[in-house]
Amino acid sequence: MTPQDITQLIRKRRSIFPQTYIDKPIPKSIIEEVLENANWAPNHKKTEPWRFKVMVDGALIKLRDWQVDWYNNNVPPEKFSAKKLKKLQTKPLQAACMIAICMQRDPKESIPEWEEIAAVACAVQNMWLTTTAHGIGAYWSSPGYIKDIGPFLKLQEGERCLGFFYMGYHSMPEIPASRKPIMDKVEWV
Repeated sequence: MTPQDITQLIRKRRSIFPQTYIDKPIPKSIIEEVLENANWAPNHKKTEPWRFKVMVDGALIKLRDWQVDWYNNNVPPEKFSAKKLKKLQTKPLQAACMIAICMQRDPKESIPEWEEIAAVACAVQNMWLTTTAHGIGAYWSSPGYIKDIGPFLKLQEGERCLGFFYMGYHSMPEIPASRKPIMDKVEWV
């Protein structure tokens, strides 16, 4: 792999949303590769704070049911949205795989929490680049209810959910992206 290959892969990565996913399972070997590459993210003091809960097939139905129950039991009538409820009913089932992105806080708190969150984000970037290389769409979602999902995910003490990583083969055409010039964001000191 050349530096140009790496640059091209980084610049090709996009958020690919579940509504464009097609009904095609992702081989377990690819999901395992995605997770293994996440495991190689940089992290301070080797805390390796990332934790993942992989959901496919029946687990996606259980998550859908939990989301719908949570919405019906926690959203006041004046804020209820049939459109939002419909999204919660369909979105998990559009994915071939969803991975709960979790962080296990170092029990010694030997480093600031933000560094562990940053390490988890680096792990997710590795996941995203891996899915991109395989032609699989991915999307990181952080719904408001993640603060309440601990019991469903059976999170351990000191562990918290930072969102969901949706994955699926897709029908989305390649879309060029743009960024403002890097030199507008850099100061040489």
